[in-house]
Amino acid sequence: MDGFVIAVDRGRYTCVLSGAERGVVGADLPTVTAMRARELGRKSVVVGDRVSLVGDTSGAEGALARIVRIAERRSVLRRTADDDETTAEGRLERVVVANADQLVIVSALADPPPRTGFIDRCLVAAYDADVEPLLCLTKADLAGPEEVLGYYTELELPYVLNRPDSDLDALRALLSGKVSVLVGHSGVGKSTLVNRLVPDAARAVGVVSAIGRGRHTSTSAVALRLPPVPGVDTDPGWIIDTPGIRSFGLAHVSADSLLHGFPDLVEGTVDCPPNCPHTADEADCALDAWVAAGKADPRRLASYRRLLASRAGDGDARGESNQRGPGEGDRRGPDE
Repeated sequence: MDGFVIAVDRGRYTCVLSGAERGVVGADLPTVTAMRARELGRKSVVVGDRVSLVGDTSGAEGALARIVRIAERRSVLRRTADDDETTAEGRLERVVVANADQLVIVSALADPPPRTGFIDRCLVAAYDADVEPLLCLTKADLAGPEEVLGYYTELELPYVLNRPDSDLDALRALLSGKVSVLVGHSGVGKSTLVNRLVPDAARAVGVVSAIGRGRHTSTSAVALRLPPVPGVDTDPGWIIDTPGIRSFGLAHVSADSLLHGFPDLVEGTVDCPPNCPHTADEADCALDAWVAAGKADPRRLASYRRLLASRAGDGDARGESNQRGPGEGDRRGPDE
């Protein structure tokens, strides 16, 4: 039987069978608990994986199936605990989710203010994983989006605005038919957004946790089926909530690939000398002239160079990831 992994907890994998994943929603979605077969060796199984199951796939209490095969992944979203690949944390690479179509970066416009350093990191991770980014700006009743959108104007980054009284129709349309991963700092309203998108979310996560006997509510990714839109006969999609992610270490992203997260700067490197490191102390780097000519925002170049410095072990990855948005000069602690 083919299945879709919706939660992972201490050697137990909660799956829904193919076919069922397009039907029932919420806590009533029939699930199968499985373990990883020994023949898989060291291959990891993560949320979003498409797998093949054998054994007891009835989903009855106490039943346990086995995952014997992992389908080829369309995309893999990764992160490390550090930017510097020479450190133990930088070498510890974690797969966040597999087979995601979209990375939804949830950022508040105020309280807390937007942190473009974190958004930039998410963009790099998304482009590296071949996952489409979507910027979801919350608390639009407290501040306007002009400053943040101006910072990303050259990227033509898709975005959606949300207020407490928003009907979420625009966001639902962008999530429809896709597997979307939601990431965001504490306090930006991501949990509220998840609960509004999936009114049964708390109960659904609780059911998954009871099956795996774990604590998905605070530490692990979990996939939630979006309710169907009334009168619309299309796949509503899935969202994957990632409550444990506060930052994206980028040691797994090469220095060349890092630039792909800054497409507004790429053309500016054409006139750089061969093997240019693009750092601030490289006198012949053409990026300074590119920015001086008004072809890119100087804050974008500064953000790119902060990431380069962090990769070289010259910066605090977690602190940088919390860099405040335009006009907000100070930094917050790693968990704020």
